[in-house]
Amino acid sequence: MLRIIVIVIIVVLIGIQFVPVSKTNPPVTGEIQAPAEVMEILRTSCYDCHSNESEWPWYSNVAPVSWLVISDVNEAREHLNFSEWDSYSAEDKAEDIEEIWEEIEEGEMPLWFYLPLHPEARLSDAQKEIIRKWVESGGPES
Repeated sequence: MLRIIVIVIIVVLIGIQFVPVSKTNPPVTGEIQAPAEVMEILRTSCYDCHSNESEWPWYSNVAPVSWLVISDVNEAREHLNFSEWDSYSAEDKAEDIEEIWEEIEEGEMPLWFYLPLHPEARLSDAQKEIIRKWVESGGPES
């Protein structure tokens, strides 16, 4: 009986690899403008989920993990997409900038489950301070 269960699980795991998923990186239509040190932090810690420049890791090709990764990126882009910054209203931009710092300050971003496989995305206290000062100075240059 155990052997049959194991075989069924293996067949299902192999079978779900053929379920089509759509990893996208639409064109960048209007990127956020910020000082170089801020852009470096955003690119390292935020862009994989919050831009149209996602770097899809190997595990994004393995179901069912791929389904979760793609869903998380799509949801993140809906909330904030640095690659479509120009399409946001001034009010939305101001709210998003404030929320960037709030999420970082509260330890909500980058997401805890992203960091083990992407340790370079972990923000140091110095990087957090750079973001805080940038947000308090008014955020983006345009």
